[in-house]
Amino acid sequence: MTEEELQMAAFGIILSSGNARTTVHEAFAAMREGDYAKAEELLEAANGDMLEAHHAQTDLLQAYASGTEVKIEIIMVHAQDHLMTTMTLREVALEMLALYRKVG
Repeated sequence: MTEEELQMAAFGIILSSGNARTTVHEAFAAMREGDYAKAEELLEAANGDMLEAHHAQTDLLQAYASGTEVKIEIIMVHAQDHLMTTMTLREVALEMLALYRKVG
């Protein structure tokens, strides 16, 4: 795998997870407004973006598993951190949505 291919994969992960993060924050705003259906839709949309990032990550893992050398650069570390943080944020948002519905 070339350095350019690795960087493109990393930027793809960052872009998709960044889009998901923005959507999760929109879901938080919908929760505060009491629009739980919209919040749920937004969280599902965020999941779609995260799946795109996860597919890029899986492609790298499959390449590595098949013997392709994958050099880890700081941009890939950042991409992985970005994705994992967004995944955690979405999980928290799902729990908050359940709580908002319970007390609201």
